[in-house]
Amino acid sequence: MRKFMLAVSTALAVGLVTPMTATASTPQEDVKAFQQYFYDKFPNVAKGDFKDGVYSLNEDFRLQWENTEEFPPYEDNIAKGEEMFNKPFANGTSYADCLLNGGTGTRQLYPYFDTSSGKLKTLEGEINACRKANGEKPLKWKKGAMANLTAYIADTSRGNVINIDVPNDDRAIAAYEMGKKQFYMKRGQLNLSCADCHVTNSGGYARSDLLSPALGNLSHFPVYRHKWSALGTPHRRFGGCNKNIRAKPFKAQSEQYKSLEYFLMVMAKGVEANGPSSRK
Repeated sequence: MRKFMLAVSTALAVGLVTPMTATASTPQEDVKAFQQYFYDKFPNVAKGDFKDGVYSLNEDFRLQWENTEEFPPYEDNIAKGEEMFNKPFANGTSYADCLLNGGTGTRQLYPYFDTSSGKLKTLEGEINACRKANGEKPLKWKKGAMANLTAYIADTSRGNVINIDVPNDDRAIAAYEMGKKQFYMKRGQLNLSCADCHVTNSGGYARSDLLSPALGNLSHFPVYRHKWSALGTPHRRFGGCNKNIRAKPFKAQSEQYKSLEYFLMVMAKGVEANGPSSRK
């Protein structure tokens, strides 16, 4: 762990690339600048390939990943999630009765800002709200049954295009700005931000790990990480990143993590959803 952190901080210290900075601008302006940054930095990567993360940058890694995807390690998880999705609750209702657009084919729609309640709605949050409303116990946020269920929903959403906008609502803009701040704010003993690794040093290495571009970074979730030998939700990954830089993680489904997820999905406008997927 120490060697990993030292490698990242050393790479950043020598200034491999010029970072983007957080400035006062509209979400629409941010999307344009954010995406153009990566198009300019990686001119040989087709725009449609950013959904594949690090595997859009390195041909050898891509071939290994494609071989893994022929017999995906998360295949059983999708099947378990499908069974859960189609099994009625004790009262006879189901997820399809209370999730957005019936639940299937909708992964790319989350998180969204609900102007009626004034709150950000994540897929995991809506799943547990659905369960509670129907007398069922909530699921744990980061892995297990929750990841299985979202894996099935993600699988039914493959190829759908992410197109999340920020409503013209002061509360929605505040949530977006919180996520933007979370992305660019330095934290932890190493004083690093999300952007330091996934913007400034994207395409660089921390030991043998290739750092992925932030563009499309959530398109493949929930993700099966070989390090975990299991599926995990976006907030599980956020927590792991915070631990890597010796920062205290926020709780899953905290406003900080929900807003960060919102910001990243807004930035991914036009990227295809292709989850679940596997990563190192």
